[in-house]
Amino acid sequence: MKTERISLLTILITFLFLNLSHAQSDQRPVEIDDYFNLKSVSSPVISPDGNWIAYTVSQTDFDEGSSETRIWMVSKDGSVKLPMTAEGYSAGNPQWTPDGNYLTFSASRNDSKTQVWKLDMRGGEAQQVTDIEQGINSFEWSPDGDRLLLMIRDKEEDESDDPKPYVIDRLQFKRDYAGYLDRRRVHIYTYTPGDSTATQLTFGDYDHSSATWSPDGSKIAFVSNRTEEPDGNQNDDIWIVDAEIGEEEGGLIQVTQNPGSDSSPAWSPDGREIAYRTSVEPEKIWYATTHLAITKADGSGPERLITKELDRNVGSPKFSDNGNQIWFTFEDAGERHLVTVNRNGTGFERVVTGQVSVRDFDLDDSEGVVLMGRFNEPHEVYSFDDGSVMQLTHENREYLANLIAPDVEEIHFNSEDGTEIHGFLVKPIGYEEGRRYPTLLWIHGGPVAQFEHSYRFEPQLFAAQGYAVVMVNPRGSSGYGQEFSEVLFADWGNKDFEDVMAGVDHAIEMGVADSDQLGVGGWSYGGILTNYVITQTDRFDGAISGASETLYRSLYGHDHYQLYWELELGLPWETPEKWERISPFNDVANVTTPTLWMGGSDDWNVPILSSEQMYQAMKRLGIETQLVVYPGEHHGIRTPIFQKDRFERYLNWFGQYVKGE
Repeated sequence: MKTERISLLTILITFLFLNLSHAQSDQRPVEIDDYFNLKSVSSPVISPDGNWIAYTVSQTDFDEGSSETRIWMVSKDGSVKLPMTAEGYSAGNPQWTPDGNYLTFSASRNDSKTQVWKLDMRGGEAQQVTDIEQGINSFEWSPDGDRLLLMIRDKEEDESDDPKPYVIDRLQFKRDYAGYLDRRRVHIYTYTPGDSTATQLTFGDYDHSSATWSPDGSKIAFVSNRTEEPDGNQNDDIWIVDAEIGEEEGGLIQVTQNPGSDSSPAWSPDGREIAYRTSVEPEKIWYATTHLAITKADGSGPERLITKELDRNVGSPKFSDNGNQIWFTFEDAGERHLVTVNRNGTGFERVVTGQVSVRDFDLDDSEGVVLMGRFNEPHEVYSFDDGSVMQLTHENREYLANLIAPDVEEIHFNSEDGTEIHGFLVKPIGYEEGRRYPTLLWIHGGPVAQFEHSYRFEPQLFAAQGYAVVMVNPRGSSGYGQEFSEVLFADWGNKDFEDVMAGVDHAIEMGVADSDQLGVGGWSYGGILTNYVITQTDRFDGAISGASETLYRSLYGHDHYQLYWELELGLPWETPEKWERISPFNDVANVTTPTLWMGGSDDWNVPILSSEQMYQAMKRLGIETQLVVYPGEHHGIRTPIFQKDRFERYLNWFGQYVKGE
């Protein structure tokens, strides 16, 4: 009998091993079409009783040429998952009513403008709550659940279908996706369900954002730039408006006086203080580290910085239920953590930490949920308690189960001047020690951003095609302190160029990269730094520059960054030498690398004009080049067929010029 049991056990183990081997052999490298099976999870919110978490899931429908967002709900132990909105329309911004009886959201249904809808937790169809003629931008329930705070943009004065010219009189007169800017502003309203109209609380030629109720429902904190010329500075402040009488009756208080940007207000539970995100050096524009600050809600001050010594960007502050701590996200050297600090600035603690990217969170006393991802795992919802996390959603489980993930190694190396630089080396699928591989230097956007432990499709795709991918966080990147970031101020294409080149050299020294098969590319700032690379070195066999800028003075008033450029480089007619010194177009005659130029026809963030200029110059110089313009697209390419086309062109261009296929 003993012998028989051993034989049966042996057979069972063999069977399981064979099945496991078969399952692993079914995995394959990622392909372009897999991109459209990825699901994007966001906006987790905990129900008032703590038993459910609502969240959104977005997915592309390639055949329909669009994406759709639905709201789902998962139990706090992850055992039950329920769809809350149906297919056929997109829904977002899930919020529970304070009593937990309804799950509410914003959506445009039945050809209407975006409105607030509610779902009865006992069952039934969604019911429309608001009926605002021009629709709403966002909403939030009052603490007692009787009223809604609504953010509503002013109506057009002339709503006829007749063609009309753009009449422009603003200093900041355009913005990507928004188009030409007029004087219609976003204001704060309150609305009682069942009423025929909403009550306007804020007025004037100012925009308002980030509005949130005080704990007792009597006031609303918000963000607005109410200087004489809001388009001419970054002086967003925290304000409070009385929820009953509004600002026209004198119910307006300015809470912060900082000349920089203050944002993300969060009330303390007793309503006496407000925590917020602040930038105290506006002259350093986006290179300045954002800090956590706290001040009295009555505007009497003082404004206290409580993370100054941490020298890292913070986000999304929230008070703990007892008001003793403030929770926030914390960006640090390729990672993004959930942390807490005491309201006096002591007791800094990392709660959800490690090689992760925490993008959002919600709290339920000392427990909560985070939206968290890793390098090879898209963001999902996790619960956390006493530092331990448990995955609640698995929206991309099937997607990941079919694919082979590349090996990723964090790399540290010294740049030309001895500065330590950090990044990632993604190894090709099937990597073998001792063999060198064609290698791509892939550069992030920003410039004030970072490659971090979060899922990105491009390196997955490149690794699947046999490339090693070098992903460097050069100076100018965030996550390493303000001094590291502001090196780039008015000096683009210098230290950042040295840093990414040192990353390529490091990959060669590691025995991974093939120095005879190198490519470089990126989008936005990734394309801009690509332009500096190809105008300063001939080491690369192929380049792809997406949505980049090259001749900066020609873009003054054409892109939507004129304020930032003025602060960094001065007025172009007063300091032309600064603008020309950093313009890679002036060195286009040095280019020998075959380069593909790409962008959207309607991009006002980084206009296609620059790609056209570089393409024209390279064509005139007789260098291998091509220009691809996606009609109707802005800075991000959103049409699925164009997204697929872009990936195909990436592979074809690098395949031809880097691999020599």
